[in-house]
Amino acid sequence: MNSYLLSQPRNTLQVMVGHVPVGGGLNGTIASPVVVQSMTNTDTADAEATIKQVYELWQAGSEVVRITVNSPEAAAQVGNIRRGLDALGCDVPLVGDFHYNGHKLLSAYPDCAESLAKYRINPGNVGKGSKRDEQFASMIEAAIRYKKAVRIGVNWGSLDQVKMAQMMDDNAKLENPLSSDALMREALIQSALESAQQAIEIGLSPNQIIISCKVSNVQDLVKVYSELATRSDYPLHLGLTEAGMGSKGIVASTAALALLLQQGIGNTIRVSLTPEPNESRTKEVVVAQEILQTMGIRSFTPLVTACPGCGRTTSTYFQELAMQIQTYLRNQMPVWRSQYAGVENMNVAVMGCVVNGPGESKLANIGISLPGTGETPVAPVFVDGEKTVTLKGDNIAQEFQAIVEDYVQKNYAEGGKLHASPANKNQKTIPIKAVA
Repeated sequence: MNSYLLSQPRNTLQVMVGHVPVGGGLNGTIASPVVVQSMTNTDTADAEATIKQVYELWQAGSEVVRITVNSPEAAAQVGNIRRGLDALGCDVPLVGDFHYNGHKLLSAYPDCAESLAKYRINPGNVGKGSKRDEQFASMIEAAIRYKKAVRIGVNWGSLDQVKMAQMMDDNAKLENPLSSDALMREALIQSALESAQQAIEIGLSPNQIIISCKVSNVQDLVKVYSELATRSDYPLHLGLTEAGMGSKGIVASTAALALLLQQGIGNTIRVSLTPEPNESRTKEVVVAQEILQTMGIRSFTPLVTACPGCGRTTSTYFQELAMQIQTYLRNQMPVWRSQYAGVENMNVAVMGCVVNGPGESKLANIGISLPGTGETPVAPVFVDGEKTVTLKGDNIAQEFQAIVEDYVQKNYAEGGKLHASPANKNQKTIPIKAVA
């Protein structure tokens, strides 16, 4: 982990989102780790479907989950969703995503207001004209009454048009006016900071405010947050508004977030991936975790090092084993997280030939060097740098998994013995398929 290459995290106020701390470093608080969050895409009025998806996101490692609260039917179910999750042992804080009618819903459904850990308020969507201040104040007063955190979440696609028009007029009168892009970025920042100050004047504590200024362009996001970080002490929520699908969304999110995180900017992140049809929503959680883990900022699950393959590895054997072992490790984490302290830092290498195989395997906690094309059909296994056994035959996959399990039990449990919590004592190991 090359953490020494990272800038020190920016010191901020600390905000509690339920039991999850966000930010820190000021006023005697300790800076908390960057928090991973996600959002459901179910109809919140369908409590059963929403509970199921929130639980899946939490199992995948989402530490905060946002749900849409856009209608009376949705607001009426928030309390039931919270209680349903609690019954499953899922204590993940819920964030209510409000637009246009949040002031009405928070007032009419106190169970909803109480059950949420944070309210997400978009200053551009709380009302127009004279109604804006009144409706914004109503939502802030609910946060004060119920002692909830608030995210002032400004989006470039829904900026306050009155404010934007005034800034354009003022900018046109300047001797050296800002470009349209620079003006848009400044409007985002001013909208967020002015709304936060307005919330404080109403009575909200600064320690209840998180800010985001989201756009969809990588360079604009970096510029906005780099500037925002110099102008406030609030914790910052990072993420592109619409990252996109597949590799485009992953690459864009990684590029934007990595540049900011490297500077110590960002206290909570969400990777807003558009899921492919029938794809699990949990993918955005995995991507967010892997951004943080590959940068050396946090560890979430043992990761597998595997070579990309070349003419020496015409067989797909090592690719299949690497994929299966990585899936196995991630699937085990909901069980292992409570049983084995530090297991998320374990490194596993699955290599495909003799060129880099033994060397990479020795550097990992556990590594296997599979035979390449034309090599002797044997696979030496290395544990903490020492060769321990050579596997051969048709059961290499199962035997290697058993070595991984044994290593975890011996090195990450007290005295090398399982100490499962009562909630997990009946959960079983998830097997992987043998490599053909």
